[in-house]
Amino acid sequence: MEQGVDLFSPVILGDLELANRVVMAPLTRMRSGESGVPGDLVVEHYRQRAGLGLIVTEGTYPSREGQAFVGQPGIVTGEQAAGWRRVADAVHARGGRIVMQVMHGGRVTHPDVNGGRRVVAPSALAIDGEGRTSRGKQPYPVPHALTVDEARQTLQDFVSAAKRAVDAGMDGVEIHGANGYLLHEFLSPASNRRADEYGGSPANRARFVVQVVTAVAAAVGAGRVGLRISPEHDIQDAYETDRDDVRATYGALLDHLRPLGLAYLSVLHAEPAGELVQELRERFGGPLVANSGFGSVTTREEAVRLIDAAHADAVAVGRAAIANPDLVERWAGEQPENEPRAHLFYAPGAEGYTDYPTLRAG
Repeated sequence: MEQGVDLFSPVILGDLELANRVVMAPLTRMRSGESGVPGDLVVEHYRQRAGLGLIVTEGTYPSREGQAFVGQPGIVTGEQAAGWRRVADAVHARGGRIVMQVMHGGRVTHPDVNGGRRVVAPSALAIDGEGRTSRGKQPYPVPHALTVDEARQTLQDFVSAAKRAVDAGMDGVEIHGANGYLLHEFLSPASNRRADEYGGSPANRARFVVQVVTAVAAAVGAGRVGLRISPEHDIQDAYETDRDDVRATYGALLDHLRPLGLAYLSVLHAEPAGELVQELRERFGGPLVANSGFGSVTTREEAVRLIDAAHADAVAVGRAAIANPDLVERWAGEQPENEPRAHLFYAPGAEGYTDYPTLRAG
């Protein structure tokens, strides 16, 4: 380990200068109402957490078609951009850094979520299961398989969203290529059954993600762009069960992205210090943000260990960041933590969102 490097030391990720290496993971919270405009509550939530080295916002849709959740924020309209401007200003006023996660839900949605629009994916394969809609739980529909031209229009939606985000004061964007949403659907052989340039071989399945990230980097600067991936996460029917195929697909992806000089690669995987993640990190050649996933809560001990062993440049933290607005202060001083109230993660209102006590207030 480099001398003087620990979880609480500064780090540079591309154009992003972070005061510490604790990153707030993108966390779906669904508090932006029907309009998708971040309001006072959302501004306060992110403002409170500005002490984290970097905040990654919850997944934000680049088109109404790509909206995955009721109450999810967007970055499509001027009103939405103005809402995010207030969020960015509030975080910056406290010396924080914030990037927007741009997320197209792909087939993980329903017309009762995305305003009656079609549901799209690489292939016309429905998820086996139900999603929450404005009218209760409903089975996921069979999606429309994007044509090549439609995929290129969707790429432009990502570019427009990234420009809007940066124009609204965000320090950058994180492209969501994980967790079974649209970009991950292109990567997974279970959800991508195409026979054209975007399907079949690992390199072809990686092609659309390469094109999206490359175009966004060209539009806002590579040093402001991160990418999140979740190889082998096997969520929302985006199965990746063949390690050789995973290595070939994500290897092709990162070999193409390596020359861009992106700000960071965020990898969600149960074994961030394991062989696969560390091989992908090497293929990428830039800063790695590690996240051990949903299966277990990321603890202070795990985060410290990942940095001390030089297995990552920063660590993305979810539940602990929800429950502790002053998480870095608590972890630095080895102070007790608030317990997250999981039943309120997706509830409306301030409870379980902006009402967790800080050390100074508690």
